[in-house]
Amino acid sequence: QVQLVESGGGLVQAGGSLRLSCAASGSFSVRSINWYRQVPGEQRELVAAITRGGGTDYAGSVKGRFTISADSAENTVYLQMNSLRPEDTGTYYCNLVGIDLRHYWGQGTQVTVSS
Repeated sequence: QVQLVESGGGLVQAGGSLRLSCAASGSFSVRSINWYRQVPGEQRELVAAITRGGGTDYAGSVKGRFTISADSAENTVYLQMNSLRPEDTGTYYCNLVGIDLRHYWGQGTQVTVSS
């Protein structure tokens, strides 16, 4: 059983920063860990990804502002979000993809950026 617990969301003014954390527990072999964002009425959007080998990828809208990183000793993945914009508002979900391609999701953490 894989469990993902996100934290770090909140309310911040435009231009501010937040750091999201995703703590993973259980038995797993990781293919990638990803952060998705969802706005009510819209599909979840991939924001950032980090692979088992440490490669990273970002949505165009967050490149240069967000940084995804991993602490393998703590089984935790972080998403550092700088220069936040109102359009970054949404529920952020951590997603772990195993080497068997199974997907696991956290419960989500709300990020609200005020203008």
